[in-house]
Amino acid sequence: MRYWWVNQNQTFRQEQKGGYLWSPKRNADGGKNHFYEAMREVAPGDVIFAFVDTFIAAIGMAQSYCWESPKPTEFGTVGQYWSNVGWKVRVHFHRLDNRIRPKDHIDILKPLLPNKYSPLQKSGNGNQGIYLTELEKDLALVLAGIIGVEAKTLIHGLQVKPKQANDDLDYWESRMESEIDRDVSISETQKEAIIRARRGQGLFKQRVMEIEKGCRITGVSNPVHLRASHCKPWRDATNEERLDGENGLLLTPSIDHLFDRGFIGFGSDGTLIISPVVHQPSIERMGITTTGPVNVGSFTKGQSRFLEFHRDMVLLKSRQ
Repeated sequence: MRYWWVNQNQTFRQEQKGGYLWSPKRNADGGKNHFYEAMREVAPGDVIFAFVDTFIAAIGMAQSYCWESPKPTEFGTVGQYWSNVGWKVRVHFHRLDNRIRPKDHIDILKPLLPNKYSPLQKSGNGNQGIYLTELEKDLALVLAGIIGVEAKTLIHGLQVKPKQANDDLDYWESRMESEIDRDVSISETQKEAIIRARRGQGLFKQRVMEIEKGCRITGVSNPVHLRASHCKPWRDATNEERLDGENGLLLTPSIDHLFDRGFIGFGSDGTLIISPVVHQPSIERMGITTTGPVNVGSFTKGQSRFLEFHRDMVLLKSRQ
């Protein structure tokens, strides 16, 4: 279990009602933002303190890992300069009856504040440049102690409820398929190839098979048991990239799932990268070795370029 602090001044109502956190992936200028990158480190069971209008107004428990998701329509004009695709985490929030203002307790909290990425200034005012930042356990427990029995009961009583973590991802991609199907500028043959590529089949798979001979993790080589998995996801790619054989790897369905959802990735040298938030017993049962380094071999120049996108924009591991 890890502890987090989220500033929800602009989106408190929408995120609390919807049961989620959402952030852009990047700043408006395209630069990395530490507090958006932190979304990639959240795991089910993590505790989140929600800071709103100078008060800690709610405590939540993460119900999912992070996944790519369009900006919620309920945001309306809030964050109109944010990108249209960001990170989302499902959270079960509980609004506090005993809301506290950390500034009133700054003498107790100040010695525990980190030197870097602190949610509070030394004065006790909130750091408004922060969206999501991790709290050390000692600071989190002191905050819970100040709130009182309500917070302690919540932290020990909130549970992760089974539900599909990325429950809007398929809907989002299906919407994209429909848009392609209605696009009169694309030939019917091309439409079919692009749509089948989403499922790792058709022309895209044929092109990937000209480069790849089998699953680099499991060693399975029978095409019947393999999917052509996009390094730059179908949802993020152009139509040309969706059919580019160098944008693919042949993977068994379980490995494809791990790769597509960012639980694993690959370094430019072929090193297997395992997300720090992944449930290791589960991926071991899927055929991933976690006891030592694994190298799956070299990639083409084109594959390396697409895999860099995957590490930068899909892998559940923040790049600080």
